[in-house]
Amino acid sequence: MRPTLVSTSPPPASADLWETLRTEATAEAAREPALASYLNATVLAHDSFAAALAYRLAQKLGGADMNALQVRDVCMAVYAARPEIVEAAAADMAATLERDPAARSGLQPLLYFKGFTALQSHRVAHELWHQKRASLAWFLQSRVAELLQVDIHPAARIGSGVMMDHANGIVIGETAVVGNNVSMLHNVTLGGTGKTDGDRHPKIADGVLIGAGAKVLGNIHVGEGARIASGSVVLHDVGPGCTVAGIPAIPVGGTCVNPANSMDHVFDVASFDPGI
Repeated sequence: MRPTLVSTSPPPASADLWETLRTEATAEAAREPALASYLNATVLAHDSFAAALAYRLAQKLGGADMNALQVRDVCMAVYAARPEIVEAAAADMAATLERDPAARSGLQPLLYFKGFTALQSHRVAHELWHQKRASLAWFLQSRVAELLQVDIHPAARIGSGVMMDHANGIVIGETAVVGNNVSMLHNVTLGGTGKTDGDRHPKIADGVLIGAGAKVLGNIHVGEGARIASGSVVLHDVGPGCTVAGIPAIPVGGTCVNPANSMDHVFDVASFDPGI
């Protein structure tokens, strides 16, 4: 089963995004001439968001064993086969701009944010996995883990509008599912609990916020709009709209409206009713 991605009904969001990126790149090249060649190569020399994204991933992941041109060709073939992946990338960028106060232009996620780069690399690897090209999917996955310190199994299913803030140390297992409009910070683990085969990793519903260092373990469900506090270890299902914290995590505080969008990590322990 494929992840649920954004609609590709015209006009695609990536088209408007692309015009914005070109405008930003032109202005930035004028402000900082030392980066003019770089901005031309990464943005202005291309005719679409898909082409610029493929070039960026290729420059990051290419190396001695598989050069940048080969990686770019792989990415472009994937985008041609499944253009909705490009739209998911556009939704991821929009999510980053909406939720991360450090992001002041679309150029930042595209060129500099490792969470965005790692997620887009995973989207390509995931499609290759479904094409039964597991070796190539693993190659891209290992390059991302080596270069960006983000380890996502190629089979993991991830929706659109996802933000991985900072992203260092994020680990997502093979049978994990991440819904749409999810936000997670660095050192998050969506892992298993042992050597059990089969469906063994968490299922994260839409709109969930997962704080830095949180560990969600086992084939459990985290409900829509839930919030997991930083440093928590979650071993049981979390209900929709619930806030959990602690080791092991238990319900605390009250509900938070749209936590993945608000990025609100503050909760009121005093309001927790242990009888819930």
